[in-house]
Amino acid sequence: MSALGVNEQGRQSRNSLGWLSGATGPLIGLLILCVFLSVATDRFLSVRNALNILDQITVLGVMSVGMTFVILIGGIDLSVGSVLALSMMIMGWVGNIAGLPMAVAIPLALLVSAVSGLIVGVLVTRFRVPAFIATLAMMSVARGVANMITDGQQIVGFPDWFTMLAIDRHFGVLTATVFLMLAIVVLAWLFLKYRSEGRMLYAVGGNPEVARLAGINVGLVTIGVYVLCAVLAGLAGIVLAARLDAVQPSSGFGYELDTIAAVVIGGTSLSGGAGGIGGTLIGVLIIGVLRNGLNLLNVSPFLQQVIIGVVIVLAVGAETLRRKKA
Repeated sequence: MSALGVNEQGRQSRNSLGWLSGATGPLIGLLILCVFLSVATDRFLSVRNALNILDQITVLGVMSVGMTFVILIGGIDLSVGSVLALSMMIMGWVGNIAGLPMAVAIPLALLVSAVSGLIVGVLVTRFRVPAFIATLAMMSVARGVANMITDGQQIVGFPDWFTMLAIDRHFGVLTATVFLMLAIVVLAWLFLKYRSEGRMLYAVGGNPEVARLAGINVGLVTIGVYVLCAVLAGLAGIVLAARLDAVQPSSGFGYELDTIAAVVIGGTSLSGGAGGIGGTLIGVLIIGVLRNGLNLLNVSPFLQQVIIGVVIVLAVGAETLRRKKA
């Protein structure tokens, strides 16, 4: 029975690990959105605007890769926005106030992020705390610690080489932060498609008990995924700090919702076991293009929230109908 379960999970994984895995609908939606905005405003269809969109989605793109892994195993992480802020504040305090080099500040910030993910993973696996509650608690703790570091004050000013990572366009096209996002996306896709550890995520999300009977250490996989998600959230905070040339404890507020939305819009099932990085990238682009287009059309920021909420509901509804038909 175990062998049969492994074969079944493997077949399901191969079917769902394509680059667009279940995201053909969102891709069509993205194309339609681009066509509409190209007609609605003459400023949308330009190289400069396209590069601006890529710059604007770097933080969301990096965070969404980690969230994809979490949702693939049937989990959820509400703490990524707060972990992003904590990582920024740790890096800012170590680099600017303590006076240590950025070569020390950045790894230390990522280490703190990893510890945050480790705590969540242990709570979920060892103490059987629901992921929603565990990450909600970490969201509060991480945000509180981020504020305590500087008593709620922002830290401004970083070395020129650091801020240039988000400004200087290599080959006259892309910034280093965009290259970083794309590299993370490609590595994550390769991991899910070609590594057995990546296929384990689909098995755990599809049926944890069958995965356990097949010899997969479900607890270890779960902890590893939450650690990775937290590290990527911390890395996204470093990217955001480079873009802003400043860090503040209120950064990342609401980012967890945008991250989950991008993953779900891209076709990853909230119940786990289905989806992929390609779909997530499309979901990130949809949110980025939609916000950029609404700004170009001078739509109120409050109305933008309503529109994005409607898009999320429509995307989830369409995905549910597609899976029922399948």
